[in-house]
Amino acid sequence: MLEWQFTLLLLSNGVLIGLMYALIALGFVLVYKATDAVNFAQGEFVMIAGFVVAGCLGVWGVPLWLAVPLALGSMVAFGFVLERVMLRKLIGRPVIAVVMATIGLASILRGIGPFTIFSGTKPLPLPVSDEPFVLGPLFIPPIQLTGGLISLAFLAGFSWFFLKSRNGVAMRAVADNQQVAMAMGIDVERYFGLAWAMTGVVSALGGILWGNMLGVDVNLALVGFKVFPVVILGGLDSIPGAIIGGLIVGIVENVAAGYVDPYVGGGTKDFAPYVLMILALMIRPYGIFGKRIIERI
Repeated sequence: MLEWQFTLLLLSNGVLIGLMYALIALGFVLVYKATDAVNFAQGEFVMIAGFVVAGCLGVWGVPLWLAVPLALGSMVAFGFVLERVMLRKLIGRPVIAVVMATIGLASILRGIGPFTIFSGTKPLPLPVSDEPFVLGPLFIPPIQLTGGLISLAFLAGFSWFFLKSRNGVAMRAVADNQQVAMAMGIDVERYFGLAWAMTGVVSALGGILWGNMLGVDVNLALVGFKVFPVVILGGLDSIPGAIIGGLIVGIVENVAAGYVDPYVGGGTKDFAPYVLMILALMIRPYGIFGKRIIERI
């Protein structure tokens, strides 16, 4: 394979993986837009969704056409219940309270997820061929192509929701100032619940796609940490930023693995996004499309 063909292959795979990262990053953006706080349990949401689908398929014998809606419904219900039971008490409190609550939630979910469903790595088979599509020098895995297309569809849908719909504008108002939003008659509690339910949908889709690629176990939650550089690069409150950040991270990962790994023995794919994140924080800490906030004292 010629060098330009090898580079094109790395770039194409990076783009598809980046779109799948962007789908998970959308969960961070949804919560931040509604609550002005970062959900550090996003990776655990993806893990739980993967557990539900893999459990339905492999343990309880539920067909895929029923397992997927069950996972979507379960994660929506989980988001609503979580907001009602734990996070609603934090409305109006400092943002750090929500952050610490989600960190604690992440530890709890990582501990009880395998205990309540199953232990060990379980497959999550999907009706997608393992044979790659061959387009000239490109070898495109069907699951990556499927994941990229699904990610694009949902990212476009949520972009329209926040820019054009009444509910989306209200969620943005809640994120700007909860107290003022309540004074203007906006039901803050309702939009908190809606944001977490939408995050559940994104997590369910991510759990299905990444669970098929990696297998389902407690390590699936690490996808959330892999995605964190994406939202830092793009901006925590920007859906276009999630897309651009995902593409950048996906391409950097693949190019690093292809060109740097042979000289260092591997592993650059794991830390390259975090190097990128640190550089972004030094140069543009609010992200490429993030909202710049100036506080005057």
